[in-house]
Amino acid sequence: MIPKSILVTGGSGFLGKAVVQRLALMGACDLIVPLRTLDRELPEGIKTVKISGIDGQTNWESLDNVDVVVHAAARVHKLHDQAADALAAFRTVNVEGTLNLARQAAHRGVKRFIFISSIKVNGETTLMGKPYTADDVPAPKDPYGISKFEAEQGLKALATDAGMEVVIIRPALVYGPGVKANFLSMMRWLDRAIPLPFGAVRNRRSLIYLDNLVDFIVTCLKHPAAANQTFLASDGDDVSTSELMRKIAECLGRPARLLPVPVWVLSRVATILGKRALAQRLFGSLQVDISKNRQLLGWIPPVSLDRGLSLTTKHFLDSRKS
Repeated sequence: MIPKSILVTGGSGFLGKAVVQRLALMGACDLIVPLRTLDRELPEGIKTVKISGIDGQTNWESLDNVDVVVHAAARVHKLHDQAADALAAFRTVNVEGTLNLARQAAHRGVKRFIFISSIKVNGETTLMGKPYTADDVPAPKDPYGISKFEAEQGLKALATDAGMEVVIIRPALVYGPGVKANFLSMMRWLDRAIPLPFGAVRNRRSLIYLDNLVDFIVTCLKHPAAANQTFLASDGDDVSTSELMRKIAECLGRPARLLPVPVWVLSRVATILGKRALAQRLFGSLQVDISKNRQLLGWIPPVSLDRGLSLTTKHFLDSRKS
């Protein structure tokens, strides 16, 4: 049964908007979405409240009578980020903003706080066939991952002190209709049938389709066994970069022109060009183990990887036509 009153942050974002739409379809009777601007397209009947931003000073008056908070808002990494102190900038929103919201939620009697963290808390890469688990010792490397880990630590302490249930979800790379950033660039390359030098990449990567992640969040909203647990989230079907590109090209109806350039050559070139982080995502492995989700919550991803890619590319093609 869906909780009576739910507050969802990040309601204008890729994930937050999908969560709000799903909850609205399920008949959530008191759904509250804080927005920086109130001209966003949201389903009818959603209560919106205006906020100036999220940091350690935000006043969350809209928490009165709320049962569950889904905190999807965050400062995420952006290309050409101009912040002089990246870690401090991430901490302002992701740590101070999160803990300020959680403290006010606990004070107002919110029963459960669902925090959308990141697989970057675990680290950046895995050895082939040795996926991350939810119980691994965290090893974040970049400012974004560090800020998410610090927020997790603060939330766990708050759960112990205040008695509010906390659920932490660390998703793998999220894709789906409307996806942006590197995934969108990859679809554009493949749609143009541009020859790409990734035919020899034999890594393993975990991803999660947007609707699968939303479904898992909804499961964590209501399942009693989710309380005070940390979960990793993926489709449960890992692929190499080359396999992923071939699947996407097939969905697009294009040939996958992948040249078998040795990975060590690509890595060397990427290092020279200052693109080591991108090379790591393209050539390195990052797998997650979601067996805990199945065993503890009985959750199985409802959408397969192939179906998710098909729906994602269909939206891409439809958007291009319009």
